[in-house]
Amino acid sequence: MLETSARLLRLLSLLQTPRDWTGAELAERLEVDARTVRRDIDKLRNLGYPVDATPGVAGYRLGAGAKLPPLLLDDDEAVAVAIGLRTAAGGTIAGIEDSSLRALTKLEQVLPSRLRHRVSLLHSTTITVPAAAATVDPDVLTALAATIRDNHRLRFDYRSHRGTTSLRTTEPHRLAHTGRHWYLIAWDLDRADWRTYRVDRINPRIPTGPLFTPREAPDIDLAGYVSRGVTTSPYRYSARITLDVPAEVAADRIAPTVGTIEPLDHQSCLLRTGSNSLDELAIYVAGFGFPFHIHEPPELIAHIRTLIARLTAAVDDEPSGT
Repeated sequence: MLETSARLLRLLSLLQTPRDWTGAELAERLEVDARTVRRDIDKLRNLGYPVDATPGVAGYRLGAGAKLPPLLLDDDEAVAVAIGLRTAAGGTIAGIEDSSLRALTKLEQVLPSRLRHRVSLLHSTTITVPAAAATVDPDVLTALAATIRDNHRLRFDYRSHRGTTSLRTTEPHRLAHTGRHWYLIAWDLDRADWRTYRVDRINPRIPTGPLFTPREAPDIDLAGYVSRGVTTSPYRYSARITLDVPAEVAADRIAPTVGTIEPLDHQSCLLRTGSNSLDELAIYVAGFGFPFHIHEPPELIAHIRTLIARLTAAVDDEPSGT
């Protein structure tokens, strides 16, 4: 009886993976014959778990139902979930802190001692710094994810960084998280171009629009596309700066939300960043602590020359009476 119960749990674990399983594949994994697999499938159905048969082939998948099936995790998966829940408790999604802690408490209660020790060790040696970024409504994230999954057009009111609001009609493509903010990558129908939107500035309009055929992604490297979009495109001034240090050294100092770094050779790299303020750009690059050369914009080059002259005069001219 114990063997049968263990096999049912193993079968349920396999069915939880997002794919279709043929009877032969399940039989091979469980080391039983196809008839036993069919009997076990019927037992799961009798327990209330909706195991759907895939049309056209002798295959199975776990469907949505009234019961939440047992979540079966291996050691690394369990540790990853525990760490993720701890991070979510202080993350950028509003309203899930308490539920994350409750779920974490339940998980740690059933963790084997060896895994509980790994998680506890990590917790005892780290601290969580509250995120300074704006939080997002989890319902908005869920709504955006659903439109992406179902290929539905999305209309929403969007508030720009200047505080103005406009109506956008889009074909949503992907959600991205930079560590500080959530972004929506979408095709803007009115502007006939790809755009990146801050999710905390989006107010979706319900119901969603009609179905659309997904377009080819704007870039093979979507992460790089988002990074470029949030570090240079929104700003008045876009800077291109050569840094005389290896790319990995620069990456330790410069966050991907601040600028994109492209290796040039083993000893230098190219930084692309932006700002609405020349003073802000000048102060930022001056604080790098390693050699650099500014290529553009020309306004920044001229501004830094003016600052150099002003600072030089400030230290060269001694006060009268000294």
